[in-house]
Amino acid sequence: MSLPQDNRPPLAVRRARAAVGALFLTNGALYANLVPRLPEIKTALDLDNAAYGLAIAAFPTGAIVSGLGAGYMVRRFGSARVAVVGTVLTGLGTLAAGLAPSFALLVAALFLGGASDSITDVGQNTHGLRVQRRYGRSIINGFHAVWSIGAVLGGSMAAGAIALGLPLDVHLGISLGVFAVVAVVALRFLLPGRDDETADDGGSAAAAPARLRGPRLSVRTVAIVAALVLIGIGGALVEDAGSSWATLYLSTDLGAPAALAATAYVSLVGAQTVGRLLGDRLVDRFGQRTVACAGGVIIALGMGLALAWPTVPGTIAGFAAAGFGSATLIPAAMHEADELPGLRPGTGLTIVSWLLRLGFLCSPPLVGLVADDVGLRTGLLVVPIAGVLVVALSGVLRRRAT
Repeated sequence: MSLPQDNRPPLAVRRARAAVGALFLTNGALYANLVPRLPEIKTALDLDNAAYGLAIAAFPTGAIVSGLGAGYMVRRFGSARVAVVGTVLTGLGTLAAGLAPSFALLVAALFLGGASDSITDVGQNTHGLRVQRRYGRSIINGFHAVWSIGAVLGGSMAAGAIALGLPLDVHLGISLGVFAVVAVVALRFLLPGRDDETADDGGSAAAAPARLRGPRLSVRTVAIVAALVLIGIGGALVEDAGSSWATLYLSTDLGAPAALAATAYVSLVGAQTVGRLLGDRLVDRFGQRTVACAGGVIIALGMGLALAWPTVPGTIAGFAAAGFGSATLIPAAMHEADELPGLRPGTGLTIVSWLLRLGFLCSPPLVGLVADDVGLRTGLLVVPIAGVLVVALSGVLRRRAT
């Protein structure tokens, strides 16, 4: 329902909301333009699965390392500038990865891209929360849905580039040019001035963990935080399987044409987008626990059946099921952690946000090692296992409010 005309936020705030949405869109699209073309890079550099997985892990490694300084950069330069500059640097990192002539330079380029992506994430989320305060109601979930739409757009652009036979440098150069322009134009409409009461609260995914209150911290709270981290990692494992391995699995193990193989990742992110658009209403009606448990079941059954009876259509559907099932997992873990008793405000959210990046860091080399030993199909069992893990731990999430 739209707000009455007199209660609508000022035009500048509404424009800032659209500009933040544009930044989330570009952030989702930039790396997604590279993902379906990673198998080409793997072939061109003659990498085995283990080396490929290690190279992919450079992206989340860069994100973890730069996250330590991202909060300072937001305080020093402002969230708007940090988000825009980070977007351009992320695009340069993806372009450099596509042009890398060696394994070492590929790792360096992905590290740069991940480091920039993490800084962008802090900037755009900080600014999004600032705009949300001006609105006086929640709009942050909509930004994350727009991120997923951007990922679908980026993956679709890559699939189209593959179908048209565009060289990597041309395709990724176009992607960088388009989305850098979008980010720079968005800067014009973001809120002016410095960020107040946002940079130090630990609300961003890459902020360094705040200190716990030792005297009030219980063993039960630690156990709940650990369970929430694992639920978040479960969502991260599903996302990484789609971005790092879906295209490769369909093209090499199932013999799908490159353009068709790229649709597996698009189907995962597309279904995840639908899940995020529906997520708030589902959680309000059924509660975080029921929605997360159902999501875990959908992940486990969808990908489990796809791996048990592998076909191209079935596998694409399996990745779509995994994307839909994982849609609310990371937001649920963050929300629950932020309201845990015995922790300073923002501490639980920060810890969960920080540690779930381990899923993005550890998953590519783990799957790669298993794939080299017994095959990529076995390595992708990490997805249904993640679904089972979520089902087992979903009891820490809250039931529907009565």
